[in-house]
Amino acid sequence: MTVKQPRLVAAGAINGAVAVAAGAFAAHALRGSVDDHALGVFETGARYHMYHALAMVLAGAVGARSSAWIFQLGIVLFSGSLYLLAAADVHAMVFVTPFGGAAFIAGWICLAICAVKAAKVTASSG
Repeated sequence: MTVKQPRLVAAGAINGAVAVAAGAFAAHALRGSVDDHALGVFETGARYHMYHALAMVLAGAVGARSSAWIFQLGIVLFSGSLYLLAAADVHAMVFVTPFGGAAFIAGWICLAICAVKAAKVTASSG
């Protein structure tokens, strides 16, 4: 298989590494220093960070550049806001989180549209 956007695949892989590091930070550094609710919030951020790091790898591999960048925006807004909320008690971040969730949804819709367009191109050229 030819990777269509190798830099986006690399960016997704780096995001995956950061997500693993965030999960380890939650398990080892935060546990005991924040309450269970805050720990759960941080872990949710890390889990969605990993899901969308993998989505970025997929989008980059198939050439869905716009989808990958929308996933990156979602990671920053959704996971980033949850990290700040849980670890630094920055409550203003709760207003940012829904925009990150909306970016995740938009990224998946964009990926679906890219797949449908690619299927049409393949069908018309074959």
